Amino acid sequence: MWLKQSSQSKWQNPIPTDNYSSYDTRQKKTNRTIGQQRQPLFIMLFVSVILLGAIGTRLAFLQLMQGEVYREKAENNRVRIVPKPPVRGNIFDRKGRVLASTRLTHAAYLWPMVVNQPDWPQNRKYLAQLLAVPEESIESKIQQAGYNASTLIRIARSLNPAQITALEEFKTELNGLEVDIETVRDYPNKEIAAHVLGYTGELNAEELKRRRSEGYRLGDIVGKMGVEAAYEQQLRGEWGGIELEVDGAGKVMKVLGQKVGQPGKDVTLTLDLDAQKAAEAALGERIGAVVAINPQTGGVLAMASNPTFDPNIFSTQITPQTWKRLQKKGNPFVNRALRGFPPASTFKVVTATAGMESGKYPPDTILSTFAYLNVGGTAFGEWNRAGFGPMGYVRAMAWSSNTFHGQIGRGVGGPTLIKYARLYGFGSKTGIELGEEAAGLIADNEWKMENYDWEWTDGDTVNMSIGQGFTQATPLQVAIMFAVPGNGGYRVKPHFFEEKDDLEKWRTSMNLKPSTLKTLREGLRAVVSSGTGKALNVPSLPPAAGKSGTAEAPPGDSHAWFGGFAPYDNPEIVVVAFAEHSGGGGGSVAAPMVRQVMEAYFQHNKK
Repeated sequence: MWLKQSSQSKWQNPIPTDNYSSYDTRQKKTNRTIGQQRQPLFIMLFVSVILLGAIGTRLAFLQLMQGEVYREKAENNRVRIVPKPPVRGNIFDRKGRVLASTRLTHAAYLWPMVVNQPDWPQNRKYLAQLLAVPEESIESKIQQAGYNASTLIRIARSLNPAQITALEEFKTELNGLEVDIETVRDYPNKEIAAHVLGYTGELNAEELKRRRSEGYRLGDIVGKMGVEAAYEQQLRGEWGGIELEVDGAGKVMKVLGQKVGQPGKDVTLTLDLDAQKAAEAALGERIGAVVAINPQTGGVLAMASNPTFDPNIFSTQITPQTWKRLQKKGNPFVNRALRGFPPASTFKVVTATAGMESGKYPPDTILSTFAYLNVGGTAFGEWNRAGFGPMGYVRAMAWSSNTFHGQIGRGVGGPTLIKYARLYGFGSKTGIELGEEAAGLIADNEWKMENYDWEWTDGDTVNMSIGQGFTQATPLQVAIMFAVPGNGGYRVKPHFFEEKDDLEKWRTSMNLKPSTLKTLREGLRAVVSSGTGKALNVPSLPPAAGKSGTAEAPPGDSHAWFGGFAPYDNPEIVVVAFAEHSGGGGGSVAAPMVRQVMEAYFQHNKK
């Protein structure tokens, strides 16, 4: 029994009871040793889970959120696009003679990836010196395109042979440099019609941002002024290009696709090159403008302004020296044919119209003329300082009497005179396509109160009646005025685009009385046959009509004006000449300019 119990006790209690405490201590040491051995494993496992989770998250983000971006970058490294800008449409005069076309030249291009090359700063500096462009300009164009762009970026145009040779040699050191042929704008007549044609240039950053929605892109050449700007949509065309697959070294592997560019549409203008050249020659070195229009349709036959410029300079990289030289010429980009000046006695056509149409001074009116008119204490003098005695409309127009027309203006009153001035189109833009046009000024009581805080007076009306005071008119507006008596009472809308539509689209009847038109025409004819415009009374011209004007323009010399039309019976052309601060009278300075243009026109347009 004991043995059995002893044996059982021994089995159940192999460790003596008095040794329990020492055993527990050893057991704890063993567990602690095992725990210490396992702790690094747990830490490694924990870190691994964190790392794998982060990697997985990053992979998911790159794949799902940024996948398209990186696929595009990879594609850009493999695919490159060589853009082909469109050939701009030609501009012709009304007889099909070239006014603007294109010529071939070379341009320098870069792949934007060149910035990743370690020697890029040094290469950029070399390119800037070779191409004579600022380093900042090169870097700015690449930044605009984006460093990962797959399209060539043009950095210089119109390269000379020496530059082309140097760049071709440099291509071995700069992977990503290209030299290619492109077209640039060419104006074969140089300064002729510069203000009409305008010029083209590359979009700057601000313009590109504004016009991206219209389909424009970096490097686009656009019209900046004149017809080039007005007819940009017709002239521009559509881009083409070649899509290439390249290897890691940039070597072309194959052509992936090609889009053929669409050339711009040609534009034919109403301009007559012979008349235009004559207008430029008539101006010579004078500051001023000459305008010629078809009085029946409003088509502009010539528009010259001086000082002028050669638009070809903008087809290349214009240098600071060239720009400085242009500025010395005195605002050569201002089209004086579209700027307002006091119209002087040419405005007497409006005054006479107001007198007859109002009924207060019918066509058979006879008024005494004087050395001066005293209006509100101000003396408005006759230009001959003596007066011409009693006279009617025809003789008063022939001799440009200030006191006759001053009495007409004062008699009908300011509101009536202003009404007919605006009916002729003064004080408003004509609507011609060129965006540089000014409206001129026909002031009234409201305008004077706003600008001078002073009521309109009779003196202001008399001043307006002879084309002085606040009144401002552009040479083009004056030409439109002369077209009215020439064409039988229609105010025409001037334009450059060739007329192919119904004639009535371009003109509006002023509903003048036949007796008013008859008297105006007889008066303007008398100016040439026996008055201040005898310079046009020559065998080389058909019978002509017109009116002179000499505008006071302190502190400088007076402005000289003359406007007229011919042939008198059925006018084909209206010409207005304006010489700014020229001194002398309109009959002696401006009338010979008008004659020169008319002679050229009729010489080259014989029927």
